[in-house]
Amino acid sequence: MASSILSIGQSALAAAQVGINTTGHNIANAATPGYNRQVIVQGAAQAQNFGFGFLGQGVEVSTVKRVYNEYLGNQVQSAQTTKSGLDSYYAQMRQIDNLLADPTTGLSPAMQDFFAGLQDMTSNPTSIPARQTVLSNAESLATRFQSLSGRLDEIERSLNGQIQSSISDINAYGQQIAQLNDAIGKAERASGQPPNDLLDQRDQLLMELNKQIKVTVVGQGSDYNVFIGNGQPLVVGVSTYSLTSVASQTNPEKIEVAYRASNGALVSLAESALSGGQLGGLLSFRSQSLEPAQNALGRVAIGLASSFNELHATGYGLDGSTATPFFSIGSPVVGAHGQNAGTAVLTAAINSANDTKALTTSDYKLQFNGGTSYTLTRLSDNTATTFNSFPQTIDGVTLNLTPGAVAGDSFLIRPTVNGASSFGVALTDPAKLAAATQPGAVGDNSNALLLVALQTANTLGNGTTTFQGAYSQLVSQVGNKTRELDVTSSAAAKLLTEATMSLQNESGVNLDEEAANLLRYQQAYQAAGKVMQIASELFDVLLSIGR
Repeated sequence: MASSILSIGQSALAAAQVGINTTGHNIANAATPGYNRQVIVQGAAQAQNFGFGFLGQGVEVSTVKRVYNEYLGNQVQSAQTTKSGLDSYYAQMRQIDNLLADPTTGLSPAMQDFFAGLQDMTSNPTSIPARQTVLSNAESLATRFQSLSGRLDEIERSLNGQIQSSISDINAYGQQIAQLNDAIGKAERASGQPPNDLLDQRDQLLMELNKQIKVTVVGQGSDYNVFIGNGQPLVVGVSTYSLTSVASQTNPEKIEVAYRASNGALVSLAESALSGGQLGGLLSFRSQSLEPAQNALGRVAIGLASSFNELHATGYGLDGSTATPFFSIGSPVVGAHGQNAGTAVLTAAINSANDTKALTTSDYKLQFNGGTSYTLTRLSDNTATTFNSFPQTIDGVTLNLTPGAVAGDSFLIRPTVNGASSFGVALTDPAKLAAATQPGAVGDNSNALLLVALQTANTLGNGTTTFQGAYSQLVSQVGNKTRELDVTSSAAAKLLTEATMSLQNESGVNLDEEAANLLRYQQAYQAAGKVMQIASELFDVLLSIGR
């Protein structure tokens, strides 16, 4: 009987020691990111029948359980990927907002100065200094256009680097998750018990991965299979697949995301499929805000230069010159898809000031369907136009295609993207500034007055807005989007905080609770020691009787 009491005491002592170790482990990791508290699961050992009844045989610790709510964990991960995507988008958007809305570096002051100088010249159209002021203000306006365009290009180049960095992080997290899948599987097969700390590490890696991109997780045994995009696997068991950055098939300066399939082939992924997380935010910013802003700024530049040139060419300078271009104008950019099988060459042009009125801020995709059928898609709203011959003028852009296209060939047309960067002053001689409407009419300012009137003429948006109005619309759109992102990002942060608190309330370490557990297990340990002491004394009594 004494040996039975000793055995019971030993089991109680061992259980209390496991409890103390587990509690200490919780306390030590209270500040560890992703750690979930652990508790021991214990039960009464199987009782033994002594004839007169069953006597207990002590306690058994069946496992150390990780307190983790998968549903709440999924909510946290979902909130995290939403917040990271919005934060990423907002951080980029603020750069454009600060750039365009700045009262000193924005376009509006330079545009106003240019037309103000032109207005001053109308009072004394023969004055060379007044004419030179117009040219100087025009140079300042050109510098402002080019500076804004250059800054947007810098943001785009920085974006390429951030996309590549995010891709590297995603691949690294995928590899680590696969390694933990392997380690967790081996540990479970060897012991039959869950390796709690490894499980926490894997869940934390999933959280970090969700900061980069939205993922879907499917459990399979002890493994996590991780999918991205439209179901492309990133991790399957211990195997990993990877993302990579590739140059766009139609725009070499643009970095796109591609997926490396199991056969090694690279498959470009649609930006719309890569939502959430930092990568999703960067891609959304580029397609929904940065590229439209570049196009909108270019449209203002092309509209101003084209309208001014057309009217200027009808007037006469002090030296009798006429048909002189005042501004240099950017041309549309056309990119043939890198996998086109045909030899056809597409050209695009904006032929007149009247055409600039119809310009939009969208890019376009032209695809050859076979036979004589072509489809032009306006990418901003996916409006498609089908036709059978060239040339074609749509939204102010005239397209011409040489023979040699093969079914499936496609082209990207960006009508206004280079408008601001190519905006310049072509006129250098102030005497050639065409202020007069008649040759030899010294002091005539009638054409100059017509040029001044362009400032308030509705020359863009199919005759619905001025140059200043179109630029103000761009600034307003950028500002509204920035404020929207500020609000939604703050709301997403609140949701993440609430979801995290709900998870922590169930799974997090409460130091007060652990301190109470520590005291409880300490008392249990001491009591178990007392049981063993009594068992030892009883055993000594039995031995003394035998002597």
